[in-house]
Amino acid sequence: MNLPMLMTFLRILLIPVLVIIFYIPYAWTHIIAAIIFSLASITDWLDGYLARKLNQTSDFGAFLDPVADKLMVASALVLLVKGPHFPYIAIPAIVIISREIAISALREWMAEVGKRASVAVSYMGKIKTTTQFLAIISLLACNPFQFGPLKIVGYILLYFAALLTLWSMVMYLKAAAYQLKT
Repeated sequence: MNLPMLMTFLRILLIPVLVIIFYIPYAWTHIIAAIIFSLASITDWLDGYLARKLNQTSDFGAFLDPVADKLMVASALVLLVKGPHFPYIAIPAIVIISREIAISALREWMAEVGKRASVAVSYMGKIKTTTQFLAIISLLACNPFQFGPLKIVGYILLYFAALLTLWSMVMYLKAAAYQLKT
């Protein structure tokens, strides 16, 4: 167990905290939920940076880090879909969650055939994840019953993240196309 791995576990442990805070019926809880998600998002960047910098990378860490990200994003999107403006969030949320499941399955299958490196995380994936994080933080920070500029920015970022999600999925499928044909 090392510091980067502890940060990954912290990200997973923050998920139930986020859910509990989200459902507390006080006016300030949306801001606290956004702060919790922001903290978790920062640990996503920081744990990878520290693992490389401190030479503490591991196969388990490489496996668990994207799982933690997917759990965090999917949990937050499910919470946001519950809100009063859910029709605007439902479609990009379904696209994002579906892609994450599909690409995780593709990576697992490619690993079984010894070609995991061809579907490794790309720079596009990092941009997609950052856009998702910013969209979710923006949407969590807003009062769910009010519509304002920050919520509009959150929606725009979420739809942009959904487009990046589809684009990165196409890139991964192209990278795996040879194996998919066999």
